[in-house]
Amino acid sequence: MKDKEASVLIEKAISTGGGIVRLAPAWVPRSFLSPGGRLKLATQDLYALGAHRGGIDERWFASTTQADNGPGTPFDEGLSYIAVEDGAKLQKVLFRDAIGLLGEAFLGKDVMDKEGGWNVLTKFFDNLGPIPHHMHQNDEFAARVGMMGKPEAYYFPKQLNFTGNRFPYTFFGLEPGTTKDDVIRCLERWDEGDNGILDLSRAYRLKPGTGWSIPAGILHAPGSFVTYEPQRASDVFAMFENMADGKPIGWDMLVKNVPPEHHHDMDYIMSMLDWEANVDPEFRAHYYTEPKPASPVAEMEKEGCVENWISYGSEYFSAKELTVLPGKTVTIVDAAAYGLIVLQGHGKVGTLSVESPAMIRFGQMTEDELFVTADTAKAGVIVCNESDHDELVMLKHFGPGNPDMPARN
Repeated sequence: MKDKEASVLIEKAISTGGGIVRLAPAWVPRSFLSPGGRLKLATQDLYALGAHRGGIDERWFASTTQADNGPGTPFDEGLSYIAVEDGAKLQKVLFRDAIGLLGEAFLGKDVMDKEGGWNVLTKFFDNLGPIPHHMHQNDEFAARVGMMGKPEAYYFPKQLNFTGNRFPYTFFGLEPGTTKDDVIRCLERWDEGDNGILDLSRAYRLKPGTGWSIPAGILHAPGSFVTYEPQRASDVFAMFENMADGKPIGWDMLVKNVPPEHHHDMDYIMSMLDWEANVDPEFRAHYYTEPKPASPVAEMEKEGCVENWISYGSEYFSAKELTVLPGKTVTIVDAAAYGLIVLQGHGKVGTLSVESPAMIRFGQMTEDELFVTADTAKAGVIVCNESDHDELVMLKHFGPGNPDMPARN
């Protein structure tokens, strides 16, 4: 599709939705993990991309980031599409292209001037078992392979965690007193069965309705909760565990984003870790997060809603959870553009109908994901819960620099 034709469709979508556009589901497989089956994707479609690609265990939201899944990855894997109704025909335009063509209309001139685009990636991940102990490089190390660093945050939605699956605990960092030589010895045992790196770490029990904020450079092995994860728009990582949930992991997954000359350089690999943060004796106090009300709760309930900050304190992203009470209509004002995903209930956001589906077939369009432009967010969005009994619940993800975001403490 040519730029001029795409621009016309994008402008039509923005105009039709009153500054709000509808996004199609973006599904992502991971070959080294087993899907948990709680993202509402039909069971028969969990391996819709082929067993060789792995099960679909992630859904990405408002994504301008291509999934880095190695050879055979389609060019648009992980990328969101704007759905545009063109008469009786449903057309789609890549959200990444829309930001490139009309970024100011979506994000505002100030954000485009400063950031150059939508530099946040938000996803659900859902696994049967734990993810291998790994880390994400900071800007310095990521830049050496042409990528951006990746801090991230986690939130565990109550609506999707009706079961904890195999391991509802997450390992974070390393036990205080662990030495760098201890970790190097684990890496040296890569081909000798389980390298034992989890013996050097500490697991925390996961609790629905809470979360964590994890800067780049910290080791973590996420557990088997469905996790809402705002993060920097990057897919950079390094696996430090060679076997997880019974599946072996190749050395190539440790050095995937390491310059070739350092693929067996232990000093370089270890230098990617934020050592002091990994062995922090007060790790939970520094990185665990509870929801923070956006306003006094009694005042919000009187208006017909409750809104909590669920990811905050990062310069790169933030997120809220909005609950609109049964039968209520509220006007929600935000200081920046955002994407949203509906977790529960049905109603309207602006002029667009929304609902949380019970089951989704691969390739099927849904009405649970939107993007709200900056001007519309600042003017206020009317959100209507059309149910007399059920709450309307949605998660809202923001990019860098939301001025309303609270500090961590």
